[in-house]
Amino acid sequence: MALNAQYDAIGKGFVQQYYTLFDDPAQRPNLANMYNVETSFMTFEGVQLQGAVKIMEKLNGLSFQKIGRLITSVDSQPMYDGGVLINVLGRLQTDEDQPHAYFQTFVLKPIGTSFYVEHDMFRLALHDV
Repeated sequence: MALNAQYDAIGKGFVQQYYTLFDDPAQRPNLANMYNVETSFMTFEGVQLQGAVKIMEKLNGLSFQKIGRLITSVDSQPMYDGGVLINVLGRLQTDEDQPHAYFQTFVLKPIGTSFYVEHDMFRLALHDV
């Protein structure tokens, strides 16, 4: 496969679609369609998960109902297998908590004419020592 020349548009479009679903608790279960049943990985605040079922258990188990999100940047790179590496920097506020910076990195892998999330890493930018 070759590098996907549309990597930047794919990255930005994916991020918009992903967070639209994630930020609405009623729509969040639809994120399951973005992950592979067996081969997708997620690291959420240091907790490693594999497979769409485990990932969705984590995401659906999050207790907050209201999300305020500001995306500072979306940086994407093409991958030699046709996939896209995406890094998101932003600020997140859940319910009435204080806002925190966060980083989220995705690796999208091609499947037919679409993509699935093979890797997803999320971390709040907290510096508690």
